[in-house]
Amino acid sequence: MAYVDRAFSISDEGITMDGAYVVHHRPPVKEIALAVGLLVLGALGVVLGIIMAANEVGGDRTHGVLFAILGSMLFIPGFYYTRIAYYAYKGYKGFSFSNIPPV
Repeated sequence: MAYVDRAFSISDEGITMDGAYVVHHRPPVKEIALAVGLLVLGALGVVLGIIMAANEVGGDRTHGVLFAILGSMLFIPGFYYTRIAYYAYKGYKGFSFSNIPPV
């Protein structure tokens, strides 16, 4: 007869789920708010930069172009993470709130 060590058994007899790990599938509100804020400020920066460049605010077009470039640097990550949050909310395959990094 083979010896069986009951202390290290693979069966599920002695396992209780009292301290089980609970997964919450809540959307990350702070991260989504930051993404939407970046999206709005970036779009506003691009539009104002184009207006500044067209009207030569500051004496030349350079100020407006640089303002539009800075606006686009805010717009791109804001759009990317807002899109991920929207698709995860709608339930599209391959998109999850876990794809948004924590702040």
